[in-house]
Amino acid sequence: MPRAVWNGAVIAESDDTIKVEGNHYFPLESLKREYLVESGTHTICPWKGVASYYTIEVDGERNVDAAWYYPDPKPPAARIRGRVAFWRGVKVMPTEQERARRAESPRGLLARLLRT
Repeated sequence: MPRAVWNGAVIAESDDTIKVEGNHYFPLESLKREYLVESGTHTICPWKGVASYYTIEVDGERNVDAAWYYPDPKPPAARIRGRVAFWRGVKVMPTEQERARRAESPRGLLARLLRT
């Protein structure tokens, strides 16, 4: 199950993520809201629309604007409505399927050979 982790805390965890441009978008109900504070930051993506941000706070440390979402995405990005993605040091742990696929990729095989 993919999960987003920062500063030792699981910020989100769900089997229902959508991957867009390399980012896992987690459903809102999977978020640990106690770690998120609404930010006043907004950015614009030409095809997704206006993004809003959350700052993540864990154990007194802040990761400013480390999560983003599109409250009203444009039609081509409608499937990420109600979902949040992460960056700025938030680690998104891959699913077992992704781990297996990476291990069997040419790059994964080479890495395993070099370790032996």
